[in-house]
Amino acid sequence: MNYRHSFHAGNSADVVKHSLLIALVRALQLKQGALTLIDTHAGCGLYDLGGDEAQRTGEAMQGVRRAFTDPNPLLDDYRAAVQAVNVDSEPHLYPGSPQILAQLLRPQDLLILNEKHPQDAYALRGVMRNTRAAVHERDAYELWLAMLPTRTPRGVVVVDPPYEQPDERARITATLAAAHRKWAHGVTVIWFPLKDQATHSRWVTQLRNLGIPKLLRVEHWLYDSEQPGIYNGAGLFIVNPPYAFTQALPPLLEALRAALAPQGHKGEIISGWLDH
Repeated sequence: MNYRHSFHAGNSADVVKHSLLIALVRALQLKQGALTLIDTHAGCGLYDLGGDEAQRTGEAMQGVRRAFTDPNPLLDDYRAAVQAVNVDSEPHLYPGSPQILAQLLRPQDLLILNEKHPQDAYALRGVMRNTRAAVHERDAYELWLAMLPTRTPRGVVVVDPPYEQPDERARITATLAAAHRKWAHGVTVIWFPLKDQATHSRWVTQLRNLGIPKLLRVEHWLYDSEQPGIYNGAGLFIVNPPYAFTQALPPLLEALRAALAPQGHKGEIISGWLDH
């Protein structure tokens, strides 16, 4: 699957991912202790929704623009994060995860970004120039392990690969197993696309076999039945999510489902522990 993010910025997957990422970090920040936030596949950091690549797919129309017209106040934090990089009420620019994480930083928190693609890494450094982020240009899976355990007592690793390589899921599974051995109490967020149920079910079984005790699965299916050969949605695996986050999750997921359901479909967002 080719997922160069400039083609897909602001789509429904971004709305769900970034809404949940904001809620997760905010829940962790209910405690004053410092956090290290690590983004292993950071991308460019900022995307032009009016650019040729975004316009070619038009996916933002079914994502961020739907979220901006939805009245549900549970989406206010997400909308505010997008609004922060725009000068008027209409979203023309879209913040990637690095920008959103930078907005959430407290003085005691650290932000580490990584992007292996040289062109994207160059753009990312420019976008993040006036922030406190450290930017690396390394293999994502090598950096993931190298940064653990984090310098601060608590941390979050965000893993958001393009899934262009056939062994991407296998590398994630192997690296997550090694990371958990080094950093069993840490929080890890893994984004994934949903293209077909069979491939996804096999990966869920592999992750379940790792035996990680607190591994939450969130899946956003756009359509009422699987659509063969196309993008069906996306989701997150979250290791060690805080209690405040999981308690607030059901109404937020319902708000996202309602805002993003394609015409003629209700869609579905499900969540649950992988060991259940």
